[in-house]
Amino acid sequence: MKKFLLHTCCAPCSIAIIDELQSQYDLTVFFYNPNIHPEEEYMKRKAEVVKVCQEWGVKMVDMDYEVEKWQDVTKGFEKEPEGGVRCSKCFALRLEKTAQYAADNNFEIYSTSLTSGRNKKADVIFPLGEFFGNKYGIEFLAEDWKKGGRQERGRKMVEEKGIYRQNYCGCVHSLKSKI
Repeated sequence: MKKFLLHTCCAPCSIAIIDELQSQYDLTVFFYNPNIHPEEEYMKRKAEVVKVCQEWGVKMVDMDYEVEKWQDVTKGFEKEPEGGVRCSKCFALRLEKTAQYAADNNFEIYSTSLTSGRNKKADVIFPLGEFFGNKYGIEFLAEDWKKGGRQERGRKMVEEKGIYRQNYCGCVHSLKSKI
């Protein structure tokens, strides 16, 4: 089986994807999300991903919480609307880290659960994933995980398993827009 690295933003966005891919690939989940604020929220989201991976026997890589790096990358874009340039920079940071890790650790394919979010546009994420895949010599699976009933299936699985579901994207700016 091919080695597949799946960048995962949270359990609600990734549970159906993990379930689908674990039988098709030698799957490893990659948790790298320095955008999530506050750290307490980051820990909640990570704990849910860990729970799913442990229950299903899926390998997981837990990267450092590099909030300062995220702040540097998004500096000057604080007032951007949700889905604007700040989000693209955030996606790029996480996708590059994933592609680099995949290349350094002999993975053949990588992808991200980001496209399963209802406000995450595949046409923004795919070119970034492909760019970093080409940069690091790793195949990027461009899949819009919202499609094919996966989003509905994921919602059902989250409810059945009692998984914590957040009510904002993750960063301090998306949190402020909810208040």
